[in-house]
Amino acid sequence: MASPLGKGNHTLFKEFSHLYIGILNSYDLIASKLFRGTAVDFEDCLMLMKSRKESIDLTRVEQHVKEFASYDISEKRIIENLEDFLNIVRKEARYG
Repeated sequence: MASPLGKGNHTLFKEFSHLYIGILNSYDLIASKLFRGTAVDFEDCLMLMKSRKESIDLTRVEQHVKEFASYDISEKRIIENLEDFLNIVRKEARYG
């Protein structure tokens, strides 16, 4: 698993002389939301996907979440959340 501190794995929010504030990249944000898997989390993920549709690869989202889930005791539940989310994204793509 790649460190969130590695190049390309985070986004600079603000930098001061001795403090760097970064935020997770889109793939890590989506993965963290799908771990919890509430309706609000799905909506947040969908909104992020829509707002960054040119820069987010759905196949990479799927691989990323599956990799993270493999380290968790609730892997099956997380994969089910992922599948539910992917179905929502595909439905939105068809009708939205």
